[in-house]
Amino acid sequence: MKAVVVYYSLDGNTELIADMVSKKVGADKIKLQPEKEIAKEGFKKFFWGGKSVIFKEKPALLNKDLNLDSYDTVIIGTPIWAATFTPAILSFVSLVSLKGKKVHLYACSSGGDAGKCFTKLKELLKDSTILSTVSFKDPIKEEKQKVEQQVDKLCSAIKE
Repeated sequence: MKAVVVYYSLDGNTELIADMVSKKVGADKIKLQPEKEIAKEGFKKFFWGGKSVIFKEKPALLNKDLNLDSYDTVIIGTPIWAATFTPAILSFVSLVSLKGKKVHLYACSSGGDAGKCFTKLKELLKDSTILSTVSFKDPIKEEKQKVEQQVDKLCSAIKE
């Protein structure tokens, strides 16, 4: 199995999980980086983040080489914004084909609806085989043991 974790992280929660998963399963990592990043705090963060999700914006990414041909397993990580995945993830799934790939999804939130997020992402990835979904609530703030258990659950699904 050759795997890659593709993720977007604004506050570090999604990146924390990407680091943990990549170490446990030996996966490469690709952090999606929009050309223009939104504010990391305050009103602007929520306003611009929410607006970009509602209008289904696809920001240009600094990541120019998103060739996933050598990977058979792709793990996608996203924060939940306005009950869905982030614009950077929308850009990613619009730029690459995951047809025939084994795909695992994880989402991080402060209490957002991961079910809606996963449903919307699965609609876009209908040509892929989605094997698992795992949601994390504030993993940076959460008890380390609980986060480890959730990561282990995701990693077990990836290794199957």
